[in-house]
Amino acid sequence: MSKSVLHLDLHDIAQNGRAIDEALVELMAAASSKRIRTAEVIPGKGSGQLMKRVKKFLDQKAVKAQYKRIEVDANNHGRLFIHFR
Repeated sequence: MSKSVLHLDLHDIAQNGRAIDEALVELMAAASSKRIRTAEVIPGKGSGQLMKRVKKFLDQKAVKAQYKRIEVDANNHGRLFIHFR
């Protein structure tokens, strides 16, 4: 991946809901301030609960207005990409 892609691996904080939300908020802010076009978020495969949490966060109206679309990696369903406007 190029330098113009932000990366967020949630494995280390998977059990801490507040830390997950804070990390996602920071990712969105960094993407906006640095004018990043794509962010890679790795919630992991596991049971799928962390992926659901990330998607729920991204589905909030205020958050949804900040990006163009999300895409689950076709080759690795434990990773998703956020494409910004």
